[in-house]
Amino acid sequence: MAAGEVAAAGSAEQFQQLLQQKDGSLVVVHFWAPWAPQCAQMNEVMAALAKEHMQVTFVKLEAEAVPEVSEKYGISSVPTFLFFKNSQKIDRLDGAHAPELTKKVQRHASSSSVSAGSNDSAKEDLNVRLKKLINAAPCMLFMKGSPKEPRCGFSKQIVEILNKHGISFSSFDIFSDEEVRQGLKTYSNWPTYPQLYVAGELIGGLDIVKELEASGELDTVCPKAQKLEDRLKILINKAPVMLFMKGSKQMAKCGFSKQIIEIMNSTGVDYETFDILEDEEVRQGLKTYSNWPTYPQLYVKGELVGGVDIVKVRMGESCWRCKLTICFKL
Repeated sequence: MAAGEVAAAGSAEQFQQLLQQKDGSLVVVHFWAPWAPQCAQMNEVMAALAKEHMQVTFVKLEAEAVPEVSEKYGISSVPTFLFFKNSQKIDRLDGAHAPELTKKVQRHASSSSVSAGSNDSAKEDLNVRLKKLINAAPCMLFMKGSPKEPRCGFSKQIVEILNKHGISFSSFDIFSDEEVRQGLKTYSNWPTYPQLYVAGELIGGLDIVKELEASGELDTVCPKAQKLEDRLKILINKAPVMLFMKGSKQMAKCGFSKQIIEIMNSTGVDYETFDILEDEEVRQGLKTYSNWPTYPQLYVKGELVGGVDIVKVRMGESCWRCKLTICFKL
């Protein structure tokens, strides 16, 4: 198979051969069916991604034609995408979600390029990521689904308890990332979900939360809900120059965020960033608060400057506060 092409696995043997990449690089497998139009669309997305990510192996496997593989990995609907490294499944995506597929490929491919073939480095990278997620908010709930749409009874119950007590929390859907789902069990030495963390420390699951509620300790252990508007004001003013983007300075996760990071770095100005992909409440709330529907968003002294197009225009205006630089050097 030539680089930049999508391979076809017509048998279990071919599938196994394609998984065995000597450099431990990422393999993305699309379980598809010819009768499903959404699969045809996602095959086109795969073809485009294959040209963009030459170091990744992309495979399409007709689910009903190779049933032993489909059954082994619990494929019950198409399209379904599985992600592998070193022949081990690390992530999964169900459904025709092109943006989410692109995001997962970018993230896993990036980690492969940094630590390909090194299990120790991969484990270290995962632990760093888990620590960051656990500390993404003062109170973090790792659950199945989202607070608005829990996907298991235990997750639904714990959300109801937290909401009843007016507790401020952010959440992470462990169904959205198989690597996090499996890795957090080992990291926290807690084998089930949901898992509740406060200030980066594991509180426990549903039973523990129920015990804390019964004893009256829950309200003292968990932070009370802060109004979203107040939280946004604090975030916007966290630094003189704040950039709300997809990803971070080190790894932008969309083209527009990458462009604005390059512009900001060229000014030599100190600035901080907030990854809106890590907090859905902030991601949606800031659009309304600022009356600006897209990201990235740049703020100076708590005031919205705009997105990448506005920054580009103003960088080109020699009379506008010395091309932003003086404006930023506060």
